[in-house]
Amino acid sequence: MKKTVFVGALTAAAFGAGIAHAQTTLETVQNRGELICGSNTGQAGFGAPDSNGVWQGFDVGFCRALAAAVLNDPNAVTFVPLTSQTRFSALASSEVDVLARNTTWTFVRDVDLNLTFVGTNYYDGQGFMVTRELGVSSALELDGATVCIETGTTTELNLADYFRVNNMSYEPVPVDTAAEAQQQYLAGACDVYTTDVSALASSRAAFAEPGDHAILPEVISKEPLGPVVRHGDDQWADIVQWTLFALIAAEELGVTSANIEELKAGSNNPEINRLLGVEGGFGEMFGLDNEWAARAIAAVGNYGELFASTIGDQTPIGLARGLNAQWTQGGLLYAPPFR
Repeated sequence: MKKTVFVGALTAAAFGAGIAHAQTTLETVQNRGELICGSNTGQAGFGAPDSNGVWQGFDVGFCRALAAAVLNDPNAVTFVPLTSQTRFSALASSEVDVLARNTTWTFVRDVDLNLTFVGTNYYDGQGFMVTRELGVSSALELDGATVCIETGTTTELNLADYFRVNNMSYEPVPVDTAAEAQQQYLAGACDVYTTDVSALASSRAAFAEPGDHAILPEVISKEPLGPVVRHGDDQWADIVQWTLFALIAAEELGVTSANIEELKAGSNNPEINRLLGVEGGFGEMFGLDNEWAARAIAAVGNYGELFASTIGDQTPIGLARGLNAQWTQGGLLYAPPFR
């Protein structure tokens, strides 16, 4: 006697009607008419509202470029301030569509937390800031120091490793946000503030007397920072990733917010033509029109323009390009080819 085997719980009706289609992130964003971007709780130059409540900064600019690519409107973005403790759960639970807030790409975050880092938009490293009156010129002179450190970040382990390797001791002063770290440091609750060098420069620029504070020369870690999305939606990951690559490639190819309209008419460089949708049909490959990249670049400028206007050496943040220069200029910035 044969046994009847039931596989799953699908009925004939279910087969006939088909399984309900689960919305992709792209569909969700386009149906909503708005991108929800996870940002900082406030880091000058990278992500913070200005005096009029309008979000500005390097990471903010990336979100606006993505909104321009996907929604044809760089202002169709809601920015959600997230702490280091809440950022990953907010992304995992779909409270935000993309996370763009100085987040370091690590093995555990990529693999164990089921996140997808789409690339690096800022190559950073952990450093130390002290008051000049402390009288130290090297991190190797910090034995016995009290150190303000934001919990839930890669800086905790980096700090412990560095002091252990150099046979030094320290007393941690744990804080929940960068703003709290700055307050505690300025109040004298700790001798040292440690975090990414870019964040130290951002904090110092906001101090009443920036010149009273020194960022020590040691950089003790690799901190590749970049946008993050959830695992499982390759189309959305591709869109976010290639929007970043479009800004990087545009700088290398000489495409700027000033000349983009002229170049959209066509050029003798086929890679520029493919980037700007003149030929190749690249946008159609992941569900957008072919001018998606052109809109992103027109909205915020190429990578170099965005860097210069938000965190560059002519801004209060005052960061040099350094490792974030194009690969042709001795840096690490490199976009795969548009072909």
